[in-house]
Amino acid sequence: MCLASQSLTSARRDMTAKLEALNIEEPDQLLPYLRERCLIGADDAPTFQRLSGGVSNRTVLVERQDGADWVIKQALAKLRVQVDWFSDPARIRRETAGLRWLGVIIPGHVPEFVFEDPEHHIMAMSAIPQPHENWKTVLLEGRTDRRLAQSFGRLLAKIHSAANDYPQLADEFAERRFFEELRLEPYYGYTATQVPEAAHFLTELIQATRARRFALVHGDYSPKNVLIHRDRLIILDYEVIHFGDPAFDIGFSLTHFLSKAHHLPTRREAFLELARGYWRTYDEELTAQLRENLRQFAVRHTLACLLARVAGRSPLEYLDAIERERQKRIVLELMNRDIYEIPILIDAFDAELRRAHE
Repeated sequence: MCLASQSLTSARRDMTAKLEALNIEEPDQLLPYLRERCLIGADDAPTFQRLSGGVSNRTVLVERQDGADWVIKQALAKLRVQVDWFSDPARIRRETAGLRWLGVIIPGHVPEFVFEDPEHHIMAMSAIPQPHENWKTVLLEGRTDRRLAQSFGRLLAKIHSAANDYPQLADEFAERRFFEELRLEPYYGYTATQVPEAAHFLTELIQATRARRFALVHGDYSPKNVLIHRDRLIILDYEVIHFGDPAFDIGFSLTHFLSKAHHLPTRREAFLELARGYWRTYDEELTAQLRENLRQFAVRHTLACLLARVAGRSPLEYLDAIERERQKRIVLELMNRDIYEIPILIDAFDAELRRAHE
């Protein structure tokens, strides 16, 4: 008998005890959980596949007999990185809210919501049908497509502009605790302790970011969190979505294009053009007010993220020690210049990369 139909208090108590240590990556725990909560039928026999790539969640693909596959996520309190990094797993509720709202803002570009279980820090969404590819994997293979980058910029502009149509987003996503725990402290705060030359720059940026609240911010806008299905981008991972400074999303995302330009020198120009096309499309889609408010800060966040991804708590795994040191030196040099426009920053980063290889 499933939990929803049980009436005995003792049965509920037993079920709660069994779920206290629930680990969705263990099939012998996940299957009874789904059955006892009436999420699948008693005779259903789904298959489970652990999904890798993220550090903050357990993630499992549930392949169901009826073809309506799910992805189930369970937030972790201690993230899977080399240094200690903790965050309240209650953030799964924020991710659920983000999924539901982005389904309204950019329909067709996010999975469908299936169920949530805040007590056990679990949420589920529809799985994206095969064939699909992870955009990060595609890019690391050197495959670049300007149309995808333009779509990436267009979707971000829609997210950042959403408060014009949905002013309630400011209150819905006012809480920024998870952004602090998973972005500002591990990326900017921690990096400031590791690279003293950048401490003043990063500390000032942290303070400014906390004060700037005028748009919905994804907070994890990265090719790693994008699937390509039938030439359409599907945006994933919303656990740090909040109302704040949209320039953070620009810096966070541009860092991936620029770092790959660094890592794959034979494809450098292609990645730089990807970055330029991404920014140009995003910039063209913005209102004049948003554009004026974020340009200078977009440069600052890009420099900060470029440094954080080689010296912060979550370094880019594909950069080796030599590349990390080189990127750090380049960023420190650019931090000392008066650069206020993203296209100028891209050109300057390119020039410094070339100079470093002379």
